[in-house]
Amino acid sequence: MAPVEPDALAVREQLFHERVRECIICALLFASLYILCHFIITHFKKHTDFTGVHDDEDAAVNRIALGLCTFTLAVALGAVLLLPFSIISNEVLLSFPQNYYIQWLNGSLIHGLWNLVFLFSNMSLVFLMPFAYFFTESEGFAGSKKGIMARVYETSVVLLLLTLLVLGMVWVASAIVGNDAASRQSLYDLWEYYLPYLYSCISLFGVLLLLLCTPFGLSTMFTVTGKLLVKPRLLEDLDEQLSCTRFEEAAVSHRIHSGKTSCWLNLDMEMLQEQFFAIRSKRRKLELRHRASPWQRNLGYPLAMLGLLALTGISVLIVCFHVLELLLDDAAMPRGIQDASLGQVSFSIFGSFGAALQVVLIFYLMVSSVVGFYSSPLFTRLLPERQDTPLTKIIGNCVSLLVLSSALPVFSRTLGITRFDLLGDFGRFNWLGNFYIVFLYNMGFAGLTTLCLVKRVSWAVQAELIRAFGLHKLPLPVTRCRTCSKPC
Repeated sequence: MAPVEPDALAVREQLFHERVRECIICALLFASLYILCHFIITHFKKHTDFTGVHDDEDAAVNRIALGLCTFTLAVALGAVLLLPFSIISNEVLLSFPQNYYIQWLNGSLIHGLWNLVFLFSNMSLVFLMPFAYFFTESEGFAGSKKGIMARVYETSVVLLLLTLLVLGMVWVASAIVGNDAASRQSLYDLWEYYLPYLYSCISLFGVLLLLLCTPFGLSTMFTVTGKLLVKPRLLEDLDEQLSCTRFEEAAVSHRIHSGKTSCWLNLDMEMLQEQFFAIRSKRRKLELRHRASPWQRNLGYPLAMLGLLALTGISVLIVCFHVLELLLDDAAMPRGIQDASLGQVSFSIFGSFGAALQVVLIFYLMVSSVVGFYSSPLFTRLLPERQDTPLTKIIGNCVSLLVLSSALPVFSRTLGITRFDLLGDFGRFNWLGNFYIVFLYNMGFAGLTTLCLVKRVSWAVQAELIRAFGLHKLPLPVTRCRTCSKPC
């Protein structure tokens, strides 16, 4: 029995060192994300909210809320990187299975990261962000001594009442949906039932929001790319256009100066000034295009548009293929697993190239969803401004980005962008096992994305052909009403 005890001790010591190593790695990763998010938020926050000279209490409250927002944004960024990091780790372990320096990439670490992101997402959405908002709006109970602790007491009471209200609504909804004895018994389990059920509803809302924002964002990215890059023009002489614009700008400028010195000229100065500014803006754009190299003018924009078109088309093809899988194989459903079997098999039929393509598509869909979110009319006001974003708008942005990013793994797995199964509590959502919801979701994404893509490309080609042949300069026909002689 003597040799058994040292072996058991060695195993326990190895497990202890692995757990310490995982904690250190998770702490370093989160600290890096926190520092990055702190610089991002300080780039957009409004300085007057944090440098109060006459009211140090408000400035301290705003700094505490800013720390909570930074924590939430770090969790959101971690949720975005969660699935790509897992896919890359699996491919690295497949490529170098016996390498000593990458043995820390194991299933226990990946599974722990998924659990931490799920836990912190729940904390941020349910407790931290409501606390930050109520904390900034609180003033303390009437008659109590003013100070930060008075605000903490008021915020805690308001948050407790809100928590009871939300839990009561969830209890009633759960009792209506599940009327059996097992469902009623599970209603009394707060940690194992309430929070996963509540987060399941939030995740469903986030996935639906991604479904609406991503196709709109894909369409918007084509427009944004056209504004940022120099577009090639067919049948165009830049030198002639630039000389004509400069001559027109000089003529309007001369009319403005002559109108100021001549009393007999009855000129609308405001109209002339607006015309002058428009012509000057057009002249600057033409000069920018004229200074661009032929490679940048004729190669950069087409390559960028072809890249966007290829990524969008590949995404639609993958979703269509996944729809066929859903109809033929029940294993295509996005169910979660408990053990992460990393380093055994690639999650793409094309190997490392397919895994890299999956990572690119995941980031592309996330960026397009954020662009579509801020471009939609409902959420345009949330768009942050550099050094001029108030704290309440920062809180709203952090909540919105956390909802979108925490739903990204479920979104990617539901659409079949990746075959990496959902780990931890991400796969416990009830609606993931509903075939009709998953099927309709895939069909909706494919249909909306195809519609937006065809519409955007067809309009762009039509506008370019009209401009190339000079049809946009033709006068519009004037129609006359039959009942009167005035033009309509």
